Amino acid sequence: MQSRTRLRALWPFAPYIVTSAIHVIANATHSPLITPTKALLMPLLALPVLLAWKTLAPRGAAFLLIVALFFSWLGDEAGLFFPFAPELPLMLGFFGVAHLAYILLFLRHLCVRRLPMWTVVYVLWWLFMIAILGPHTGSLLAAVGAYGIVLAGTAATSARCRAMIAWGGTFFLSSDTILAFRLFLPDAMPDWTSPAVMVTYTIGQGLIVAGALLTLRREDPATAPSRAVPADRAQGSPA
Repeated sequence: MQSRTRLRALWPFAPYIVTSAIHVIANATHSPLITPTKALLMPLLALPVLLAWKTLAPRGAAFLLIVALFFSWLGDEAGLFFPFAPELPLMLGFFGVAHLAYILLFLRHLCVRRLPMWTVVYVLWWLFMIAILGPHTGSLLAAVGAYGIVLAGTAATSARCRAMIAWGGTFFLSSDTILAFRLFLPDAMPDWTSPAVMVTYTIGQGLIVAGALLTLRREDPATAPSRAVPADRAQGSPA
């Protein structure tokens, strides 16, 4: 019975999944469909949230989810919506806000376990990225470093949530890692890494939203009044 309820909750993701697949193929084939399909991604991912709005609790968590998707959309379309401004700083700013919204959502509403020890790998990831890409970022070093912190924070705090969300955070981090190398070390990146950015991005965002909806639905056991983690709760991984 519970599995049927979850399937009904997930069917609104179909337009997002189809559009994501079309966008990735368009990206790989340099099709003119790249621009319109990318613009549709976050609005279509917001659709399941809006359709499930009445069943989500607390509403503050649902609002944070919408905020994260809205600023992700602005980050996706920074160059299109704000052609008069430098695109990369705007992208970093908009996605930075989106990540802060996700971190608040994870910590205040979705966490079901303590922070696993293995998440120290995200600190190492940040140090590695700064060491490798820092010399190539020029005047954006501080902005890139700050963005890396909130990105690692999203991935780390997602590990406190159900496995679906934890994997979403990992895919999101993977997407931005590939993108960072494409932006600052373009000559070292083969063409296939362009669609790889969007494959990992769409999977990551989709898993986060799907996991959040499954957690926030009132009938889901994970929305029990107390989400305190027992002291002896084993520390898990996304697996």
